[in-house]
Amino acid sequence: MSTNTGSLSCEGMYSKLIDDGGIQGDEAYSARPPVFVAPPTAGQRLTQRGPYRVATACLSVFCLILLLVLVAMSVHYKSSAAVGKGQNSVSQNSSSSPSTQRQKACPNVTSLNAEQKRLEEKNRELVEETNQLKAIIEKLEATPTPPPVQCTKDWLYFNGSCYFISVFGRSWRDSQTYCKGKGGHLAIIHTAEEQTFLWNLLPRGHWNSYWFGISDEKLEGDWYWVDGTKLVGGFWEDGEPNNHINEDCGYIVKTEVLSRVATKSWYDAPCYMSLPWICEKKAESTSS
Repeated sequence: MSTNTGSLSCEGMYSKLIDDGGIQGDEAYSARPPVFVAPPTAGQRLTQRGPYRVATACLSVFCLILLLVLVAMSVHYKSSAAVGKGQNSVSQNSSSSPSTQRQKACPNVTSLNAEQKRLEEKNRELVEETNQLKAIIEKLEATPTPPPVQCTKDWLYFNGSCYFISVFGRSWRDSQTYCKGKGGHLAIIHTAEEQTFLWNLLPRGHWNSYWFGISDEKLEGDWYWVDGTKLVGGFWEDGEPNNHINEDCGYIVKTEVLSRVATKSWYDAPCYMSLPWICEKKAESTSS
């Protein structure tokens, strides 16, 4: 009986669609097939499935959130445990072994003390060097700087004096007269440096001889410089002076023998002999 009722309903609905003008003629019939309405019981079951789907979706979301919370709590617990373990280890190292820390600190203190002593000693040395340099500077500042000096033409400078070496000969007295006329005297030689300087200026030869300012004319054996001071030491050749034939004046010899040296080159000879000579005079200041 229910089947007949359903068929009648379908036919009624179809007839109504035709009457409303929704389908016109054979063309409309062929374009739109007949529509069958499902039984009411089936429609009720479809309507009842909607709330179950929503509940299922909500339950799935809740389970996913719960899973994420559990994972987060697990990670947080593990990190907290690791931090706590590290803190415990640090606290144990810092509190459980003070003797070990003292043992490590002692070598550091000893090393620092040694370094401090070394630096203090170095500082004392630097202070001493600084004081010495200051003393030298003060001495140099207190010492007056000598003015620049010059020598006239044909005169050579050495240690505050100018020297002239002649190329022709005269007696010892005439040589001294010549030097006085030039504002000087026959050379007075006090040091090995001065002796070597003059000897190096002389040319080599068979027996090149040059008067200088010494004689013992007043008393044999007592040698005096032309300025009246007595000779002390000297640069005599071995066996000289020997006063062989009344030899009262001194001269310097330079030969071709390379083994001869400057500090053993003085001889005595008769004062009347004609020899070249060496003059000396004080160097003049350029400021004058």
